Amino acid sequence: MLKIGVIALLQRDDAVSWAMIAIRRFTEENVEVFLEEGLAELAPPDLRSKCESCAIRDFEKYSDMVITFGGDGTLLHAAYHLIGSDTPIMGVNVGKLGFLAEFSVTNLEESIMYLLKGNYRIVDRSTLQITLRNKTHYALNEILLERASEAKMIAVRASVNDHHVADYRADGVIVATPTGSTAYSLSSGGPIITPSADVLCITPISPHTLTIRPLVIRDDSDIKLELTGENSTAQIVTDGRIVGQIDQGDIVTIKKGEYIVKLVKRADSTYYDMLREKLLWSADPVRF
Repeated sequence: MLKIGVIALLQRDDAVSWAMIAIRRFTEENVEVFLEEGLAELAPPDLRSKCESCAIRDFEKYSDMVITFGGDGTLLHAAYHLIGSDTPIMGVNVGKLGFLAEFSVTNLEESIMYLLKGNYRIVDRSTLQITLRNKTHYALNEILLERASEAKMIAVRASVNDHHVADYRADGVIVATPTGSTAYSLSSGGPIITPSADVLCITPISPHTLTIRPLVIRDDSDIKLELTGENSTAQIVTDGRIVGQIDQGDIVTIKKGEYIVKLVKRADSTYYDMLREKLLWSADPVRF
């Protein structure tokens, strides 16, 4: 029997509503459903009685797959808790764009039937890791070193494999995976990188020097970022989650993570199909 864990962005009523529709459909098909504890509290009694509830971090013990309802942030939240497990994650997009959560609620019934028939593919996505004060943090999209003060840019010296690359004066520096190339890095002028490429991208955020541009490097490189500005303070952010703060003279090392994240993708589409759809690359400009 297929076992599925379900997570929803609880702050959005439509995300919860779509999750309930999917849960009811799964129970009708005799799928064993596990609900994230917060979602279980919002489920109607008749539906809750047909499901089990558990913490997200325990889904790997009970579920063959996890489905998220929300946007890319909801999927990243699931990935954060499931890092190190082999549990695939399927993202259903309730928001506007959704590069990671590529399944749409408008085709939810079709997606559910594809899932039940095994008509999907699972892809491996690389991660990043950073060790900060003896604790290791992971990211699927990016690790960000950004200014802690809204009124002051930071100065960062970047090195790759102990070779000095650049001195950035900017609002921050992003180190992105290919998966994260379509997230914050893209909005900061970084390139789109196909997920199969064995590379990382260093992208400065609003650099003071116009000639400084994003840099693509091999993903087996060690990246060191040193905060060099006087009386500077910066914060470390992994996939939107603040994990710590550094001061002038501190050095952080970022490298490819030891874990991968498994994502569920449509069997009948490719990464390039998704780009054309999300970025309107095939749209007729005359119509806009």
